[in-house]
Amino acid sequence: MTTPGSCLCRAVRYEIDELASPIGFCHCQTCQKAHAAAAAPTARVRRDNFRWLAGSELVKGYESSPGKVRHFCSQCGSHIVATRVGHDECVLRVATLDADPGVRPAVHIWTSHDVSWLVSDNLPMIPEGLSLP
Repeated sequence: MTTPGSCLCRAVRYEIDELASPIGFCHCQTCQKAHAAAAAPTARVRRDNFRWLAGSELVKGYESSPGKVRHFCSQCGSHIVATRVGHDECVLRVATLDADPGVRPAVHIWTSHDVSWLVSDNLPMIPEGLSLP
């Protein structure tokens, strides 16, 4: 069974057959900058289990470190995958999936890059909207 995914504007669509790793939250400085977030949920996917369905011509790449290219929608900016030269797996930005992949987060990586003002487990949980206490 395949799991669909897409970018924010839905111009780029893809599907995966399965994840090749558990989901991990990456806290590296590059992910913080690329996703404007404290951490990015990621998982590995074998390249032969990933297919572009629409909008592949809109996908652009940025080499964020030597040999690593981050691929994103050129219309809305959503990061979708990262690839490394010579690797048979890509790193999927799990939040772009449109359905449950059946795998749950299992690890936080690059936590040495955490900054105290971005990470806190003591904040109120608000189900929807931006109603501040």
